[in-house]
Amino acid sequence: MKILSIFLLFTLSILISCSDDEATTEKKSVVDIVTNDPNFSLLEAAVVHANLVDALKSETITVFAPTDQAFKAAGFANEAAIKAADKNVISNILLYHVIGSLVPSSAIATKDNAEVTMLSNGKTFVTRNSSGVSVNGAKVVTADIKAENGAIVHVIDAVLIAETKNIVALAQSNPNLSFLVAAVLRANEGATKVVDILSSAGPFTVFAPTNDAFKAAGFASETAIKAADPAFLATVLTYHVIGARVYSTNLTTGDVSTAQGAKVNINAANATIKGLSNTTPSKIIAVNIGASNGVIHVIDTVLLP
Repeated sequence: MKILSIFLLFTLSILISCSDDEATTEKKSVVDIVTNDPNFSLLEAAVVHANLVDALKSETITVFAPTDQAFKAAGFANEAAIKAADKNVISNILLYHVIGSLVPSSAIATKDNAEVTMLSNGKTFVTRNSSGVSVNGAKVVTADIKAENGAIVHVIDAVLIAETKNIVALAQSNPNLSFLVAAVLRANEGATKVVDILSSAGPFTVFAPTNDAFKAAGFASETAIKAADPAFLATVLTYHVIGARVYSTNLTTGDVSTAQGAKVNINAANATIKGLSNTTPSKIIAVNIGASNGVIHVIDTVLLP
């Protein structure tokens, strides 16, 4: 009887131990997906640096996960660059990639720029169309990676940045757009208050010519721009503005009306845009520069109505 009792106690202890192990074993989360994929080494470094490991173990989140290449394109060349950045900045960037609920790709409506609030409290703009799913123009390259705990990961090809500057302020911070800024300020001296327009709520999309584009159009310097007729500049500048938020993934081939009134022709496949009086189309050389009131795409030619 004593031997039987010992055997039963031993068996019971094993069962209890197994039960405890099952109760304490965590199901794999978004963090595990990130740490086990070599394409997410920079994302992993960012998560650790921002102390968000526990937050990303949640069972009820959806994460838009940028690849290493996306981080490098955003200016984070390596893990050292991420670790050198301010933790709060990295935390805000990462939380701008997280939805506090489960959103599989099948639940995303077919529409342009559905507004979604992220854990950072910032707004993103999610599009589903014939080309797939995108957020703020960043393409979802792999959708619906599901963690064991139920959380969802969508892999994207760009880092999302919640920009607080409006279009004018954003252009002012870019040295390659100083001629454009000079033109906007000069135009504002006339009847059409271009600064006020592009600083308002919008949303707007601006096709922003580079300094070299202005030089090719006959403005050799900012001084030449400041001497130009404000009304003429206002006409040209508003011809570069669309009264909607249009990311690169929203662009379609065809004619589009501008704030000036006349239309421009867009070739989405070739990433070009052409004004009515331009002999050749302008190349869109940088896309999806987000502003608080819209988006900027950089072009290499001044558009002429």
